[in-house]
Amino acid sequence: MSKTKLIQSVVEQTQWIKKDVSKAVDSIFQAIEQSLSQGEEVSMVGFGAFRVFQKKERKGRNPRTGDPVTIPATKVVRFSAGKNLKEAINS
Repeated sequence: MSKTKLIQSVVEQTQWIKKDVSKAVDSIFQAIEQSLSQGEEVSMVGFGAFRVFQKKERKGRNPRTGDPVTIPATKVVRFSAGKNLKEAINS
């Protein structure tokens, strides 16, 4: 589902003005992004949690030349589904 479709779905379910729903969705995404960038966990009970993990520097290979390459350390976001989401998907 794209952001546009998400907004449209909320508009249909709530009968709110599309402009207001769009602002709300943008605000939610921005709040999640800001919290994660500060290293905080974002947890929504029943839905799931977003967490930031640090990946270590590692060795890799250039697929074209086969030369060894160092892949730098980086932060990644992982999502863990909550109980209600897991049940909804598996029913």
